[in-house]
Amino acid sequence: MTPDCKTPRPLATNPQGGDHLRTALELAAAGVPVLPLRDGKGPFGNCRVCAKNACGGRPNMKSAGSCQCPGVCHAWAAAATDPAVIASPVWVAAWRQAECVGYHPGGAGLTVVDLDNAAAVEWARETLPATRTVATTRGEHWLYQGVMPSHNAVRSGVDIKSRMSYARWLGPGNGRMAALPPAVVALVVKEETTPAPGEVVSSLPERVTWDRRVATGCRHTDQYIRTGLERGLALVRARTESGAASQAFGVARFLGCQHAKCPGPCGLDAIGSQIVAAAVSVGVPEDYARRAVANGLQTAERGAA
Repeated sequence: MTPDCKTPRPLATNPQGGDHLRTALELAAAGVPVLPLRDGKGPFGNCRVCAKNACGGRPNMKSAGSCQCPGVCHAWAAAATDPAVIASPVWVAAWRQAECVGYHPGGAGLTVVDLDNAAAVEWARETLPATRTVATTRGEHWLYQGVMPSHNAVRSGVDIKSRMSYARWLGPGNGRMAALPPAVVALVVKEETTPAPGEVVSSLPERVTWDRRVATGCRHTDQYIRTGLERGLALVRARTESGAASQAFGVARFLGCQHAKCPGPCGLDAIGSQIVAAAVSVGVPEDYARRAVANGLQTAERGAA
């Protein structure tokens, strides 16, 4: 099994990308698109030309572009099976800094149900068909044959990684891989449904807004909090077609992390309510939005522990 992402690898002892590059080439030969992941399990950032997707993106992204950048740009969309790309000088430079190997499940025809804790694993064992499993730091990856949309926080501690996502390679796993079951697809069906114009999607109570009176232990200024919150809400409201709940999860996680060193309280409940309201305003069912935001805040809290 490939070492966990949290295992440090000094550059001086890994001059050519070491085990990561060899593992990547083996996976690519088997038809699995791979990419290097940096410290923190994330993809490498875009180069200057591709910054903020100014180049238009890769041809296989949701908004198709024509980018042919030789670098490891555009996260999961950079994943490759071509050994000439994977072992090219610019990729080797990334492998030297990589903490682990990532792969694009959708590109390999797979869906990964990422179970982030023991409770999520127990839920999967009671609910989903048995399939190949891979142990992770805190839970398990359940691998199914088939492709579907990717979404975070489909329920507490559960993410779906497939068409537009990446996953860590932690070994081949154990068990026989099953076909993608309807029970997994159903986890994201609600968010993929666009509500009819004028349809009432929620009965949210009176809107809650963040106020200094509920954040007496926050170390940040009002302007800092309000600016970050408004930017996050704008990102959620921009997801008018799909992905608003996933965006809400990400915004909640990011804002939660900003308060990790505050003595508290910081009014995170009020911030969470505003994120929920933004997601509901673009068609996300209220229960789904609340779960996504709660999971995002909880993930931030766990990361700070």
